[in-house]
Order: sequence, then C-alpha cells, then structure tokens
Amino acid sequence: MELRVLRYFLAVAQTRNITHAAQQLLISQPALSKQLSDLENELGTTLFIRGHRQLTLTSAGEYLQARATEMIDLANKTTANIKVDQVISGELTIGAGESIGMQRVMNVISNITQDYPDIKIHIRSGNAMETEEQLSNGVLDFAVIMGKRPLEQYHYLQLPECDTWGAVIQNTDVLAKHAEITPHDLINRPLLLSEQAVKDQRFQNWWGNLGEKMQVLGTFTLVFNAELLVKSNGSAMITFDHLLDTSDQSNLTFRPLAPQLTEPITIIWKKNTVQSKVAQLFIDRLRATLNLND
Repeated sequence: MELRVLRYFLAVAQTRNITHAAQQLLISQPALSKQLSDLENELGTTLFIRGHRQLTLTSAGEYLQARATEMIDLANKTTANIKVDQVISGELTIGAGESIGMQRVMNVISNITQDYPDIKIHIRSGNAMETEEQLSNGVLDFAVIMGKRPLEQYHYLQLPECDTWGAVIQNTDVLAKHAEITPHDLINRPLLLSEQAVKDQRFQNWWGNLGEKMQVLGTFTLVFNAELLVKSNGSAMITFDHLLDTSDQSNLTFRPLAPQLTEPITIIWKKNTVQSKVAQLFIDRLRATLNLND
C-alpha cells in the first residue's frame, strides 16, 4: 500500500463522498474511484458500502482507517523530523494517562517550546495498554505509564512523584468526615472505578475478602466524566489524587485509601531506536530535572 493511496482512502473515509474527496484532493473523480477499487483488489476485501448519496465504511474499512491514520501520522512526523537542519524543530508525541506526574513532563515541554518555538507537541490520552501499543507501532515517541509493568523492552526514567489512590466524594457525604477511607467504609456504596484498574485487578488485595460486598456501579477512562456522576448521584469514585478540583467551591473532596495504595510513574521509550533531535532533547531535559547523568 502506498502512502499516497492511503491518504486518498482517508479523505474519502472522512467525507464519505468520492466527489467531495476528489475536490479536496485536487484529482478527478474517476481517478479517485479507480484508486479505491485498486486498493480493495489489493487487500481482497470491500472497504466501502456504496450508497446513493454517501459511502459507509465496512468493518474492514474501519480497521484500515484506524491503521492508516497511524501510518500517515508516523510518516508526517518522520518527514518533519528528518527535515531538521541545524535548528532543532520537528514533532514530539507523548501518550499518557491522567497523573500528577504529567506536571513535570509539561514543565519540561514548556521550557523546550520556549527555547525552540518551531517544535510541535502532540499529547495523546490513553491507558497503559493503549499507549504501549502506540509506542510499539511508532505512533508515540514516549509513553507515561502509571503502575508496575514489565519494562525490560524499554528505556525508561522513573519519576520521583507517585500517584495516590483515594475516594472522591461529595462534601456532604458522611465519609467526608473521615481522614482516610478503608474497605469497610465502602461496603454497599456505589463505586466508580478506573477501567484500567479493574482490568489489572488493582483493588483485589486492598479490599481482600470484602470484594463481594463492593457495589461497582461502573467504570471510567476519564475522571471528568465520572466526576459529573459523583456530583449527580453521590457515588464514590476511586481515582488518583490531584486530578480533580476538590476545593470548597467544587463540592467534592478527596480522601486517601487506607492502607495506602500508590502507583509509580514511569516515562518509557523504545529500545534500539535512533531518537530524533527533539526526542533526545526531551530526554536530556527530563533527566536534568531528576539530577541524573547519562
């Protein structure tokens, strides 16, 4: 598959109309139709269902759209970084979950962009599994992961910060009077849990044999959306500290779990990969904040 043809495919997938896509790409409609037909023949599958007014992606088309987007992003980033001469420019892409450790990363990035304004930064949100997959595919330069995970296949830097688990509840909740939240405090309380933490069975040891009495209302990937539910129905959200506004004006409060439950924060990047000047600059600047030598 040629990148040019993938760009054509993505244009059609976005507009769902060959005529509009052809106008956007500045090529003729018959030429674009032939490119799509050739691509389907090459892959041995149908990518679009041809309707009267618009096209609809098949399941194979949806899969190709996701993968083609990653390949085009990677090609664009590679081209931008290769074009770097003496002046440091290019693109830096970082994937991360929600964490207090991102403040250090953002401070480093802010300093870099002030010194080198031609650098473009892309931040992608996702859980550890998603960001590791994108890192392996070359879509990301770096991933920020929370929790203990195998690191043998990566270069990495451990941040001094750590994320502390706790419960976010309404200020008027009886649990707001507690300094800490124990498993017994959460028995039969509606709980909202991190989807990643549930998959990793992160709380199994913490609540022990009380697990059967835990009422898990649902899971979330972004704390902002779950925050709205806490405000609406009074459930307790188990999440990291410092991710939400828990000032008096927010009507929410954070109470740490007891026994304490924390997660390490790690920056990882691929081994056996020649880093761009931008990526190496980020590594050097981050190391400097940790007082580490090469």
